[in-house]
Amino acid sequence: MNSSDILGKLKSRYLWGNLCAMALVVLALVIGVKFALDAYTHHGEAITVPNLKDKRFADADRIMADLNLVMGVNDTGYVKTLPPDCILSQSPAAGDKVKSGHVIYVTINSLHTPTLTIPDVIDNSSLREAMAKLTAMGFKLTQPQFVPGERDWVVGVVAGTRQLQAGDKVAVDTPITIQVGNGQLSADDSINFIDNAIDSEDFIEEGGDVDDFHEVRVSMRRSWNDITSKRERRKGKHDTLYKRHRRN
Repeated sequence: MNSSDILGKLKSRYLWGNLCAMALVVLALVIGVKFALDAYTHHGEAITVPNLKDKRFADADRIMADLNLVMGVNDTGYVKTLPPDCILSQSPAAGDKVKSGHVIYVTINSLHTPTLTIPDVIDNSSLREAMAKLTAMGFKLTQPQFVPGERDWVVGVVAGTRQLQAGDKVAVDTPITIQVGNGQLSADDSINFIDNAIDSEDFIEEGGDVDDFHEVRVSMRRSWNDITSKRERRKGKHDTLYKRHRRN
């Protein structure tokens, strides 16, 4: 093929018609893809996120549907002064610009008061340890109540007049009080030691005398700090003492 043949083909209307048709097809594809992507991604479209805070869930859901937005719940909280099922927070925040169909995540107020479980701190922790643990768990603590017992040792936990035990459930807004030992036994604490009733015949001796048993009242005034044995501090509240006198 010589140069004249090549020039002849380049001047052919058929060739240029095909080239123009191909260019138009490519251009149409590019424009079509661009419009399709814009429609799919909502390019250039912006919807202002409404303020949903403190609104009831049903009302907020209706507002979102009218704006072609979607609402999703990602957490719950509890505010005593607000009605159940109302919106506590949202993300994205009110006033942000989003596209149609965007999901707005909200936190709603719980229908029921959340509860916390009392941990094993009774007779197992010092005051400082118990306060740190309970505070970290979210309990509301009042001032400690000092009662007779080992100094700075937790001897009980109460909510009002209710004596609590490990594993009990307490509402998060219920204040609790730690009962802690003050290092002393109550001055009024005393123990009466009386021998068990025994038949008098068992104690009749040759002279006919019978052992006479007297009640001995022992006042418990000793400090817990004087007790050196850990076992005595935990379980032995006091030493026992009784005397038996024989009748002459």
